[in-house]
Amino acid sequence: MTKLIWVCAALMAMFVTGESLICHTCRMGFKGRCMYSSTENCTDSQPSCFSADIAFNISQFMSLHHQGCMPLSLCNKTESGTLLTAGYTITRACCSKDRCNGATSIHIPLTAALGTTLMAIWSTWSL
Repeated sequence: MTKLIWVCAALMAMFVTGESLICHTCRMGFKGRCMYSSTENCTDSQPSCFSADIAFNISQFMSLHHQGCMPLSLCNKTESGTLLTAGYTITRACCSKDRCNGATSIHIPLTAALGTTLMAIWSTWSL
């Protein structure tokens, strides 16, 4: 009976240590849209998923987006600073469930959607 308990304990230890958080990653994104996205397994030193936005004070159109794994000590903080005389603000939001930092989707621009719709309508009229 004690062997069964030890086997169960060993199996549970393997499952517990084998689990790691899976987060969406975005190494380069602009205005909330990710250009190169994937997923990664977090480590013990970075046990939290995060999503960060970096806004520059020189232009409302200049903002960067970043996602991945992060240490708990940096979570849910806002930092400000300057880079080559340009001010910036970094806002980070963290979470602790698989893929909780959300994949950002790329939306089709309104002009492209309207153009495609008009082309579809025009092509049916010409038949």
